[in-house]
Amino acid sequence: MTDALKRLSDEGVAIWLDDLSRKRITSGNLAELIDQSHVVGVTTNPSIFQKAISGGEGYEQQLTDLAARKVTVDEAIRMITTADVRDAADILRPVFDATGGQDGRVSIEVDPRLAHNTVATVAEAKQLAWLVDRPNTLIKIPATKAGLPAIAEVIGKGISVNVTLIFSLERYRAVMDAYLTGLEQAKAAGQDLSLIHSVASFFVSRVDTEIDKRLDALGTDEAKALRGKAALANARLAYQAYEEVFSSDRWLALEKAGANKQRALWASTGVKDPAYKDTLYVDDLVAPNTVNTMPEATLEATADHGQITGDTVRGTYEQAKAELDALAKLGVSYDEVVQLLEDEGVEKFEASWNDLLKSTEAELKRLAPEA
Repeated sequence: MTDALKRLSDEGVAIWLDDLSRKRITSGNLAELIDQSHVVGVTTNPSIFQKAISGGEGYEQQLTDLAARKVTVDEAIRMITTADVRDAADILRPVFDATGGQDGRVSIEVDPRLAHNTVATVAEAKQLAWLVDRPNTLIKIPATKAGLPAIAEVIGKGISVNVTLIFSLERYRAVMDAYLTGLEQAKAAGQDLSLIHSVASFFVSRVDTEIDKRLDALGTDEAKALRGKAALANARLAYQAYEEVFSSDRWLALEKAGANKQRALWASTGVKDPAYKDTLYVDDLVAPNTVNTMPEATLEATADHGQITGDTVRGTYEQAKAELDALAKLGVSYDEVVQLLEDEGVEKFEASWNDLLKSTEAELKRLAPEA
């Protein structure tokens, strides 16, 4: 069942699970996926936690204790989510040690309500790193305009970061610049650069969902021929940008000082359109020194029938650019789409967080001891 997953790993793609829950931790399921399915990392986001905690299993005792202490709902959520991330990080610690800190990591996101507040994002990142208190944690910061200086500052403090919600090539280059700026600040402050790691989460499937919708509205043969092409083209050109930046003189000076490359991470790899093969964003995004974070359904599909045939990214850049150019000629605005997707991404995570606040508050009230 896992031959395709092994081939993927052998090609230099780290397989991370895009999901976490207390049940997954306590049942031994996460340990099993690490042992049998080549999973070497975990990512979380507000939507994942909302689903896990609202599902309720495994959280009753901690919620009862938090209710007895009369903590705020915000504090309760932070205590619950950081506990899950800490426990998952402990399970992944052997992978972290075996890979010299590159993998074996668990990501936890700053409060999505802070996405447009640089100062508050930095403060939250520092707090989360302190709360989880594990070296194999990545703090997720969204790649909003306010997030960019926060990324540089947090990296500069020696905290490893997963930059999330990247949709555009221009913003991705700004993210890599923020990472290098942070490393330069860390170096100036005497930090050990070899201990700082980062991934840049470039979102995939949502790009096809939005652009396909616009192509369908056009309805021409030319438009139909471009369906399902944009997301892969965008991601492949992102890898081209990665190769450029991490071979530059600026990077080489940092590498000489012990710095690690910021790996490109393919996020949102679950296929939304049933017309496409369910392993599309795995099979067709194989490149060395990348991460693919998959929902469990995509992980299982790849194990079952993934077609890993080697590098499917390098050597495609000319075709990828031609496909994005063809979209522009049809009047599909790339800039408009990627900005819309970023705005929607922040809104969706904020909505999930607000749902989590409401459901947790209701549980704290239900479990509160009688006066």
